[in-house]
Amino acid sequence: QVQLVESGGGLVQAGGSLRLSCAASARTNSPYAVAWFRQVPGKDREFLASIDWTGRSTYYVDSVKGRFTISKDTAKNTVYLQMNSLKPEGTAVYYCNADPQYPITSDYLGGPYWGQGTRVTVSS
Repeated sequence: QVQLVESGGGLVQAGGSLRLSCAASARTNSPYAVAWFRQVPGKDREFLASIDWTGRSTYYVDSVKGRFTISKDTAKNTVYLQMNSLKPEGTAVYYCNADPQYPITSDYLGGPYWGQGTRVTVSS
């Protein structure tokens, strides 16, 4: 069982930056990977990036590669998503997700544990 709490969302102008945080607490010592998704109302959740349990391996989908950076502070059990050069189409609710498997395919649908989401609005 893994509990995830996202924070850091808000309003930002196009071209600006935000850093999202995902604080994790687990009742298991089993390792897990963490991924970030976003969802626009009426659309499926979109996989953005993932990081393995060591924090040394990362994966990005093409649409965010070069603009977003996923990282992990193991001591704080927190995963971050630094988002730069934000675009208005990035307006969505952003979710973090935990999975015993480390996802590295763009069609990944998410593991069993989800946070409640944090809203990001990018104004044009």
